[in-house]
Amino acid sequence: MLTIDASGPATRLRIAGEWVEPRDAGETEVVDPATGELIGRVADAGVEDGLAAVRAAEAAQASWAATPPRERGEILRRAFQILTDERDAFAELVVRENGKPLGEARGELGQAAEFLRWFSEEAVRIEGTLRVAPGGGKRVLVSHKPVGVALCITPWNFPAAMITRKLAPALAAGCASVLKPAPETPFVAYAIVDALERAGLPAGVVNVVPSAQPAEMVEAILADPAVRKLSFTGSTETGRALLAASAPYVINPSMELGGNAPFIVLADADLDAAVEGAVIAKMRNNGQSCTAANRFYAAAPIAEEFASRLADAVAAMQLGSGFDDGVELGPLITGQAQEKVGALTQSAVDAGATVRTGGSRADRPGYFYRPTVLTDLSPDAPILANEIFGPVAPIVTFDDVEEVLPSINAVEHGLVAYVYSGDLGAGLALSERLESGMVGLNEALVAEPAAPFGGVKQSGLGREGGHLGIHEFLEPQYIATRW
Repeated sequence: MLTIDASGPATRLRIAGEWVEPRDAGETEVVDPATGELIGRVADAGVEDGLAAVRAAEAAQASWAATPPRERGEILRRAFQILTDERDAFAELVVRENGKPLGEARGELGQAAEFLRWFSEEAVRIEGTLRVAPGGGKRVLVSHKPVGVALCITPWNFPAAMITRKLAPALAAGCASVLKPAPETPFVAYAIVDALERAGLPAGVVNVVPSAQPAEMVEAILADPAVRKLSFTGSTETGRALLAASAPYVINPSMELGGNAPFIVLADADLDAAVEGAVIAKMRNNGQSCTAANRFYAAAPIAEEFASRLADAVAAMQLGSGFDDGVELGPLITGQAQEKVGALTQSAVDAGATVRTGGSRADRPGYFYRPTVLTDLSPDAPILANEIFGPVAPIVTFDDVEEVLPSINAVEHGLVAYVYSGDLGAGLALSERLESGMVGLNEALVAEPAAPFGGVKQSGLGREGGHLGIHEFLEPQYIATRW
């Protein structure tokens, strides 16, 4: 059963399969965002701790890369079973640290487990090629080898699924890793790695070094010659800084960065489906998702009805602790996040937006913000250029989608977009014109372990999940020969 206890003394670092005291003995307090109350404490890793984790991963790399793919896959498959069997215990830990409703946490654990199962299968399907060169004679032999030690940096909004989405392909490919989880949700990270170790993962293959002030440590890790891969999920701003820090060492990067997803409702859309999809795409995880619908565009003939129905739907959502029955919205992750969402909403109101529902903090303990719908916005309203990361839905009305398409595509992000249309052909045609790595066409949930997840422009580099996900942790090797 789950062995991570957040209530005891400060949890130490996990390096080389051992619980290790940090060199500087610093600690971070982890709080429940629904109450602001202390959950527990974790050790803060510093530069020397990060480098010790690299040494452990480096020591484990050769033997893990040489482990037969079937054995690597079986460890991931057993870890999948552990997460499946102990889903409720893991989900409760997610609720305590992240604040999302228990039902959503259970859904996240299902996805987290599925990444382990998917890549347990991909481990034995790493293909190579053999062909005759076009000029004849020479053979072109191509195989794929593990890229090497990987630094994986994960966020707090999906603390279980984001870890397995990185560690599962890394481990399947044969890469040892250093995991730097978000300081808001470190206990979930420890629990996931604990499950992998219980499933048979050798000591040192994954090492966990949480840190509340990680910049110096991460830079030192990236400068270490043993580290050959960086996989990061987080803000575009931080992604740019990490790319700059890793550039001198020519480290292989995967970046899943910010989003600013448009949600487009055409005049012929099924409004029941569109409103239901809007609630899911906007309010899941309280809007704290890179794939969250961030700006809404509704065709004039249906705009008022769509806005009215969306406002009614979100106003009826129950806020509260994720453990309470019937709760559909939890808190924002921190007080700072609450202030940011409030400031963005107020800026839109100051610019002329109408608040249809919400528009303020909830009058209760914790970092709650009321679900909000805004109308009467112009296509160039400043709020539309920002990733809100909260439960606020600004709606723009358009007469012709051609008129707003340039502004829809003008933002720096291009992670995901949503299109609702009663005409499949028209929906597909519009989807192809959107500058986005993913599109949900009459579909509000796009993340899928078997599909390539990722964006274009400043939403990132590379893809996670699907058949492409494992290749982010592999390097092709070409051998020229004759016989």
